[in-house]
Amino acid sequence: MRQKTILGIDIGGTGMKGAIVDLSTGQLVTERFRIPTPQPATPRKVTQVLREVVQHFQWKGAVGIGFPAIIEKGYSLTASNIDKGFINYPVEKEFSKAINLPVKVVNDADAAGLAEIRFGDKSLRKGKVLMLTIGTGIGSAYFLDGKLIPNTEFGHIHYKDKLAEHVFSNAARKKAEKSKEDWAKSFNDYLQYIERILYPDCIILGGGISKHFESYGHHFNINSKIIPASLRNHAGIIGAALSSESLMVEVA
Repeated sequence: MRQKTILGIDIGGTGMKGAIVDLSTGQLVTERFRIPTPQPATPRKVTQVLREVVQHFQWKGAVGIGFPAIIEKGYSLTASNIDKGFINYPVEKEFSKAINLPVKVVNDADAAGLAEIRFGDKSLRKGKVLMLTIGTGIGSAYFLDGKLIPNTEFGHIHYKDKLAEHVFSNAARKKAEKSKEDWAKSFNDYLQYIERILYPDCIILGGGISKHFESYGHHFNINSKIIPASLRNHAGIIGAALSSESLMVEVA
């Protein structure tokens, strides 16, 4: 039986990660491969690393890419924790040209959310569901009855005169030398703030910090149900591949 596979790549502020994904199961069929995001993360340097990731897998099919920006009609309109040269940049066209393969680019948090909705708990397909990806920044994906409302940026709302992600991201936690428990206590303020705006039925926490949920989740005190991402830090890769389903090829 043939596997329906796509190479998914998750581009973040600190790392560019890729793996080949079986779209019927949401499972990685290869080991994850990671290269640090170049600094500064200019279009030229990021494209060079993208080529390295694709070449590592010797991949010849469609590629799905999660990218830390608002993506509209193949353009990155913003640039979160990457070089400002990506603002109003034809990212889909340029990435496709660089690797000579069909490419679909989506917001990285939207990609992670798509994976959780497709392959996570089926109850997430009903009601209002918010996914927050916590890493170098804070990404968000918002769903109504399983349908994505794309390009939300709830990590960029202002909280006490600062961008929320500058206070509550995992990078901010490390910079302030906070323990995960102390971070969780302060992050609860952000969750309560978000809850008053959206009143979601469920909030999913993703990103690298999600794998430690059991050690700090008891510090959260909100009315919405709150759970860790079931796909943990692989959600971005899986969702990037999933978003490119229309480009799918069958690989023996």
